[in-house]
Amino acid sequence: MAQHYSTPSAIQIVDFNLFYGQAFYDLNHEWISKYFVMEDADVKSLSDPQGYIINKGGHILMALFNGEPVGTCALLKDGEGVFELAKMAVAPKMQGMKIGKMLGEAAIDWARRAGAHKVYLVSNRRLQTALNLYERLGFVEVPLPASIYERADIKMELELQPAK
Repeated sequence: MAQHYSTPSAIQIVDFNLFYGQAFYDLNHEWISKYFVMEDADVKSLSDPQGYIINKGGHILMALFNGEPVGTCALLKDGEGVFELAKMAVAPKMQGMKIGKMLGEAAIDWARRAGAHKVYLVSNRRLQTALNLYERLGFVEVPLPASIYERADIKMELELQPAK
C-alpha cells in the first residue's frame, strides 16, 4: 500500500511506482548532466529503479505538485540497518521551495521505520546547496572510502535513533 507523507504545503510526498519511472530518470539526468557526466552506476539505477533499488530492499520517494513529479530521492539498502540516500533531485523550476528538505525528512523517517540505524550519502563539494541541506538534516562528514561514483568527494552519515 502506498504511503503518503504529510507536508506543510501543496507538495505531496508519495512512494514510487512504475508510473513515475520516467520522471525519476529525467529529474536525476537533468542535474547530473548539468554538473557532471552520467556514469554507469547512474544509468543502471535510473533505467531500472525497480530492479536496482526497490527489489533489493530500497525505497524511492517522489514529490508531486498538482500531481506532477517535481522531485525525488532514493534509499539504497546497503547491509543490515544501513541505507544510502541517493538520487535526490528537484526540478529547477521548483527549487527553493523546501522540496529537498521534505524529501530528505520523509526518507529519513522511512529508513527509521524500516529499522535503519544509519543513513549515509556520497556527494560532491561543488553541490554546496545540497551539502547545506544534508547538514540541516543532521548528516555529518566522515572519511570517504572508494565509491562507485567518480564524482564523489565527500561522504556524510546520519546515525538514527529507533522509531518510536
